[in-house]
Amino acid sequence: MHRPDDMGAWELPEGLESPLDFAVAERNRSTMDMVRNALDRQDVVLAFQPVVQGARPGNVAFYEGLIRILDDTGRVIPASDFIEAAETSQIGRKVDCLALEMGLIALSENPALRLSINMSARSIGSPHWMRVLKDGLRADPTAGDRLILEITESSAMMLPDLVGAFMHDQQCSGIAFALDDFGAGHTSFRYLREFYFDLVKIDSQFIRGIAQSADNQVLTAALQSISRHFDMFTVATGVETAADAAFLQQIGIDCMQGYYYGAPTIQPPWKTPARKCMPQIP
Repeated sequence: MHRPDDMGAWELPEGLESPLDFAVAERNRSTMDMVRNALDRQDVVLAFQPVVQGARPGNVAFYEGLIRILDDTGRVIPASDFIEAAETSQIGRKVDCLALEMGLIALSENPALRLSINMSARSIGSPHWMRVLKDGLRADPTAGDRLILEITESSAMMLPDLVGAFMHDQQCSGIAFALDDFGAGHTSFRYLREFYFDLVKIDSQFIRGIAQSADNQVLTAALQSISRHFDMFTVATGVETAADAAFLQQIGIDCMQGYYYGAPTIQPPWKTPARKCMPQIP
């Protein structure tokens, strides 16, 4: 694989500049192998996390469907552990296809459900992903009005023309669009006003500890003001404490999401008698 040079040090593969580069590359390769094997076995599920109304946090505005894979031991692996390595590859397209397919099935099974599903802007150019979307909308004409597609800020800004055209084309289907991780990247506000986002999800780095952080309060207020200017609902992500939730309610955040209101679960919450899905965004 590698061989030591004349001084006894190990040579690195071409293109890798340091042992750290090599370790990261090996980790990514191992991760991709795990994901590829899970996809081949169809060991993939959706976990559901509630997004609650800001003014009435006892009511669920919608659920986010988060893809999970099962490794060969049955352990549940969240997307955050592999999506960065997978997003630019065909594996990333397959992950997006499966997430959308499972989300559309959940919508068809529950007419009261409103559900958001994550996607990469790269999947817009995938014939398979587009076929899954069109087939799902054809099978259940009501699904479009209850489907929210979440596109990360970094992904949207990388392919703004493609994303804008896609969103425009899908308006007739009733699909809503959410800009995920808002504030985490380098948003071009020139493009933001040309998009058709219905919601923005303010990145959790600005939300955690907001009740005690003056900096986060100012930054979140600025992001909230921008969203309102463009007539977009705001969702605060990463809400984990009562103090943070109370502050967000005080400033008028439209929706909140985080472990304070519920962890992602692979058991559909709307199938539990104690929970009720509220399909309307406030």
